Order: sequence, then C-alpha cells, then structure tokens
Amino acid sequence: MIKICFIGNDLFKREDFLGPGISVTRVKTISGLLNRRDDPPEVIIADRHVSAEPSFRDFIQAYKSTPKIVFSDTPSFGGFAPWLKNPLTYPVVQPSEKELVFLVKKALHEKRLIDENTLLRGQLDNMKKELSFFDTVSKTMTSSLDLGDIISGIMKNAKQLIRVDQWSVFLVDAATGDLVMEKTSVKKDEKATRKKIRLKKGEGISGWVAQEGIPIILPDVSKDKRFNTGAGKGSSLKAQSLMCVPILSKGTILGVFEIISRTTHQPFTREDLALFQRLVDRATIAIEMTTVYQKMAELSITDDLTKLFNTRYLNRTLEIELTRSKRHQTSLSLIFMDVDHFKTTNDTYGHLVGSKLLVEIGQLLIKSLRTIDIVARYGGDEFVIVLPQTAPAAAIQIAERIRRSIELNVFLKKDGYSLRLTASFGVASYPESAKTKEDLLRLADEAMYRVKTQTRNGVYAIV
Repeated sequence: MIKICFIGNDLFKREDFLGPGISVTRVKTISGLLNRRDDPPEVIIADRHVSAEPSFRDFIQAYKSTPKIVFSDTPSFGGFAPWLKNPLTYPVVQPSEKELVFLVKKALHEKRLIDENTLLRGQLDNMKKELSFFDTVSKTMTSSLDLGDIISGIMKNAKQLIRVDQWSVFLVDAATGDLVMEKTSVKKDEKATRKKIRLKKGEGISGWVAQEGIPIILPDVSKDKRFNTGAGKGSSLKAQSLMCVPILSKGTILGVFEIISRTTHQPFTREDLALFQRLVDRATIAIEMTTVYQKMAELSITDDLTKLFNTRYLNRTLEIELTRSKRHQTSLSLIFMDVDHFKTTNDTYGHLVGSKLLVEIGQLLIKSLRTIDIVARYGGDEFVIVLPQTAPAAAIQIAERIRRSIELNVFLKKDGYSLRLTASFGVASYPESAKTKEDLLRLADEAMYRVKTQTRNGVYAIV
C-alpha cells in the first residue's frame, strides 16, 4: 500500500483517480503532518502556499528524502522558490488527474532509483573499507610476530567498520581446553593483569560460543542468563549489545572474538554480525600463523617435560641480566637446586611418576617466585633460579622459603601417591661472590653439592 499525504485545503476532493493500492491522508497544514510522524507518507502532494507556514523548515528537514509534488491552482509559478531548493520536488501548475498520477509514479520511480543508488554506494564504500582492512591485516602479519600486537591492530582497524566500545579475545589453551583472555581493551588493575581470565568451555557467552562453534548476537545481554561469568562479571564491562564469533581453523576452535556496545539505542544487527564474521575469518589467518610461530619459539627455549625454560634460554638470560646488573650496579643472585634422593624415587615408583614429580616441582617453584624471576630446568632433577636485583641475604631467604615449601608439600596426591620430598640448595651472587656468568653457575653448583654431600635438605651460600 502506497501512502500519500495531501497538504492544503480543497485538494482534489476525489482520490479514487489515483487507482488501487493507494492510501490517502489529508491535513490542512504542515503542522498537522509533523504531528503524525509515526506513519510517514511515501509521497507528499502540497499546495505551494504552505511554505509560508512557520514550521516549513522543520517540515523540509523531517521529510527531505520524501518526494514532494507541489502545485499551483492558478497559472502562476510564484511561490515555488522555497520548494525548489530541495531534491525530489516536482512543481506543477493546475495539474489534471492523469498528470498527477503520472507525477506520483515518476516520483516513486526516481525515489526508488535514488535509494538503490545510495544502497549501492554504501555497499561499495563498505567493500572498500573491508579491502582496506584485509590489506592492513596482511601488513600487520608481516610487520609483527607478537600476537597481542596483531590482535590490537586488527581491532583498531575493525572499529572503522563496526561500532565497538570494548572488545576481548579469548584463545583456547591446548593443555586444558580452557579459554584464556589473550587481549582486551578493558583496563584492569595491576592485580588483575597478573592473572589472565580463564573460562571453561560452556561458561558465559564466550564459553558457550567456543563450545558450540556458533556465532551469536545479543541486542540486550541483560536478558541472557549466560552473561554471568568471565569478562562480563566483576569487570568494567557494562554491556548492552554484544557479538561473539568463534575463531575457526579447519573445523577447530582456536578461540573467540567478543565485542561490546554500551549504547542502548543502537544494538548490533545481523548485518553487523555478518561483517564481523568476515573480518574474523580474515584475522584467523594472522592469529593462526602467529600462534604457530610462538609455539615454535617456545619449543626452542622451554623444557619439553616441565615447560620451564631450558639451559639455552638460561644462558642467554644470565648474559642479559649480568649486563643489566653491571649497568645499574645491582646484585644478581642465582639458586642451584637438586632434588634429594630422586633416583631412589624413580627406582621405587617408576620414571612416569618421576616425570610427574618434576612437573609438579616446577609449578611449585613458579608459584614461589616473582614475575621477574626466571626458573629453568638444568637437567635431570636439577633446577636453576635466576633472581634479578636480589642481594645475597634476600636470595638465601628465598631459597630457604622454597626449601620449606618443598619439605611441607605433599606431591601427587591426585594420583594417589602422597609423596614427600626434600631438596638441596646452593646460592651465589654477582658481584659479591661471582664476576662472570660461568662463576655464578659454578659457585652455586658447588654450594649445592656441599649441602648434598653433608646434610641434604638445606641451603648454603657462597658470599
């Protein structure tokens, strides 16, 4: 049904000449139409003289894209000037019924062409932006191998295509299957940054998307019971509308992209979701390549069993930290640790249990140290701990705290063994006792063997 509105007095008393499929409303003044904006007409037929009304400017602004047929009932073109400044305006003098029908059809046809042209221009503009996005992602992939930098670069450019207030990216931890927040635009306090948010698959909206592998759009997240954990709970996120899209590679879930709008008036649309999916598909290539590179890099510097750093990384780190200590004139301490009677444990319970013990010991060491400290597996049941900016007295206290933790810990409880262990520790420091990297390792090793051959389960420092 085509809606037509007549504005003015005594305009074509009959309306059946317009034909079937036409709905006609009549108002005497512009104000009468402005008061009925809930049902806008598709064509306006108006007397030229209504341009003298005070609300004419508001009327033109409100209906600037609506075709207007403006006529004079006398053979004069006076009064048309205010109308002709606007597009889709058709002036006519003393039109016949047939002429008016022709103008209505012409106005609707030209309006349809303009709308189609506007739509095509918009689609073309979006395609150009998408191509620009893809080009930028490709350049980002070649300019950086840091996953966080790549994700930030992707989202910075995605904001030019989709309204984004906040965003988060979760990646699947291959070891546990959990989702781990890799990067987010949400500012967190220092305590929160030390521990990345983790979600089980199925937990919260991101967990649900990772579990099902299905993208989701929520116009109002407050009405969805899944929005109760993870990034949406206990953080600064105050979402109104949300989109969450899985990162898929050859049918495998790598993670999820989650973007949030906090604007109640403009929730995300299905068109936004379709566009975002295309962006994520392109970004997946970058994420996959960077993840593979990082895994290869980690394999080159980590121990296969414990996932602690290996001796290659230890030697490189010691050189760097020694240079830093010389420059800033600070102490660098090193702890050499050996598990007591580990061979006996291996012989009694088997090498599989021994391997699990080493993994659990490695995790205990990490939990006992600062983020700036470095833990490496030196070989067998030996571990080396590098303590930057740490004087000998403080290093001895740290070694004693770790010794006590190992002594009191019950290992492999979940596996049904409940084993008790002790360890021997040696401490050396630069520049107090050692002058080179080789000195640090040798002296700490000698100190550890002194404990090993005498008391075991103790700490000895060469100062």
